[in-house]
Amino acid sequence: MNLLRGAIRKYAWGSRTAIAEFTGRPSPTQHPEAELWLGAHPGDSARCETDEGEQSLLQMITDDPAGQLGAASRDRFGDALPFLAKVLAADEPLSLQAHPSSQQAVHGFEREEHLGIPVSAPTRNYRDASHKPELLVALGQFEALAGFRPAARSVEFMRALSVADLDPFITLLKGQSDADGLRALFTTWITFPQPDLDVLVPSVLDGAINYIRSGETVFQAEAKTILELGERYPGDAGVLAAMLLNRITLAPGEGIYLPAGNLHAYLHGVGFEVMANSDNVLRGGLTPKHVDVPELLRVLDFTPTDDAPIVARSTRGGLELVYDTPAPEFAVSLLQVTDEHVGREIDAPAEHAGPQVLLCIEGVVKVQSTSGAVSLARGDAAWVSAGDGPVRLLADEPARMFRVTVGL
Repeated sequence: MNLLRGAIRKYAWGSRTAIAEFTGRPSPTQHPEAELWLGAHPGDSARCETDEGEQSLLQMITDDPAGQLGAASRDRFGDALPFLAKVLAADEPLSLQAHPSSQQAVHGFEREEHLGIPVSAPTRNYRDASHKPELLVALGQFEALAGFRPAARSVEFMRALSVADLDPFITLLKGQSDADGLRALFTTWITFPQPDLDVLVPSVLDGAINYIRSGETVFQAEAKTILELGERYPGDAGVLAAMLLNRITLAPGEGIYLPAGNLHAYLHGVGFEVMANSDNVLRGGLTPKHVDVPELLRVLDFTPTDDAPIVARSTRGGLELVYDTPAPEFAVSLLQVTDEHVGREIDAPAEHAGPQVLLCIEGVVKVQSTSGAVSLARGDAAWVSAGDGPVRLLADEPARMFRVTVGL
């Protein structure tokens, strides 16, 4: 078992305070920090503290895949860690995006390889052959757009804006089944000529302003989001697409799962994110980066989704809160040392025999494995190889930490 030093990713939409304060570093930072990567991604591996100094987790796994990953993980996913854990801090909205299914990723990757498109090219859609299911758990209040909502609800919102220019699109959406209507309307908007967008988007923003001024509250969050996106991305078709998506507010501890084809955009907040170890993103707007409309339309799932957040399932008398998802690459839970457990050693549930990433988010926890012990305070992480588990916890005060393992 080793202390794990995450790799900090600096993007313009990140925060100058959130990740620095979470990890106990001086704040504000010189540049926005968007993500803290706790994994073995080839693009930026975390580093382990060892007796020989810091070593790349990616290199440690490459040198000893059997000892680090274990037989079960290698049999299913080969000699690579199948998941990537992150702390994500969004001070500004991220791009509107979706991820492919496994089959789509394989075919897309092979096609672009055959075409000779460099993996680093800005026009490249598929940088690997993996799908990218994601789970995000809010560490504070977290705002997002995720998944198409039922068409009738979007019709209500567009009508509430009282924008005459939206009338033909309301008719288009109402005239078909939910999925067909959403596909037709989204396709119309994302392929709209720019001169038409430059007329329609400002009209929608005026409608949002008038709605907010009216004092109506039913679509208050949706209208404010449209305004924020429109100010940051004037004339962008993604502003219109946002009217079709679930507007979600997560309370601390609540989660959201994003399967293949789910169109989404994180808006604001800090969360713990776990995904398959992939970098495949199809963008749909709200970004200056490459948007491949035909490929995006092939990937998107227009079936309306439920906007209810994932609430963790309590097990072991509250010792473990489990976030159930269908993703085979990862399993995520929150281990809690409550008042009744303070001051005595407790065994963490041991169903998962593979590698683990631990991230402390509250208190101080001594974690002991077969190879030794580490002390984790808020913002500290640990790597537990397959050969090091199971682990035992000891805390002198209430404490909580996330645990990520390979899915069963």
